[in-house]
Amino acid sequence: MALVFPDIRPEIFTLPAVRLGGATLGPFAIRWYALAYIAGILLGWRYAMGLARNPRLWAGRAPAASPAQIDDLVLWITLGVILGGRLGYVVFYMLPLAGQRAALAADPLEVLRLWHGGMSFHGGEIGVVLVLVGFALSRRIVLLGLADMVAACVPIGLFFGRVANFINGELWGRPTNLPWGMVFCGRALKTYGDGQCVAGYVPRHPSQLYEAALEGILLFVILRLATHRAGWLQKPGAVTGLFLVSYGFIRIALENVRMPDEGLQNLPFGLTVGIMLSAPMVLAGVWLIWRGLNRPLAAPDAHEPA
Repeated sequence: MALVFPDIRPEIFTLPAVRLGGATLGPFAIRWYALAYIAGILLGWRYAMGLARNPRLWAGRAPAASPAQIDDLVLWITLGVILGGRLGYVVFYMLPLAGQRAALAADPLEVLRLWHGGMSFHGGEIGVVLVLVGFALSRRIVLLGLADMVAACVPIGLFFGRVANFINGELWGRPTNLPWGMVFCGRALKTYGDGQCVAGYVPRHPSQLYEAALEGILLFVILRLATHRAGWLQKPGAVTGLFLVSYGFIRIALENVRMPDEGLQNLPFGLTVGIMLSAPMVLAGVWLIWRGLNRPLAAPDAHEPA
């Protein structure tokens, strides 16, 4: 007997419309998805502050970024995640489809309507990388050291984001006969024009929860061991490389149970967009780990330019 998707509304509550002068503003819906982004950013910020303030992790050296610099970085990271995630979704998942291209040509402002859904992790990753490069250069910080601190925090945001995907009833998995298979049409979700539920009335993998557990909890534990037990924050690039390798392998494995986006199910050789974007992450991660572990440590009082 399959499980039925619980009746969780995407909105936590809705603020009523208000009149301001001659204009009406609202109503404004406060959504779980927005709360997930806020929680991930705030908790990631506090975790990064803890890394910077723990001298044991740096073995007598100054942290890659000071608490004050981390405070300044939070806004940069937020913009990188949101803008990169949305643009990445448009480029990777919308532009390859003729129908989506036509819709964007008819209404280009759809790119800005984040509340309609559609964010790409890989796009957000690219956005964060660009932000880190700009921030490191402007503050004369060691780029890979800064990236290591940020990478250690990313699983926190991934966990909350995947839980929000589940609450929204999106990014469901492929059909399954396993006992915990879930029918995602328990309430009115995304439907075709005739009202039929897109997910279909068949049990599917709750792949959002798999991702929350593996990309969030497991990946956090892996990186925590690297930062707090193995001392890898003292080897610039190693933690970032471990994140890229671990996330890449987890995402590639989960693509086998996650349902590809509509219109992108029949790519050559059984590939998915997620696999093609994750494979280069693994290669880059292996190189960063090798570089970080084989590069001699600088003296505690040495300063390396960004």
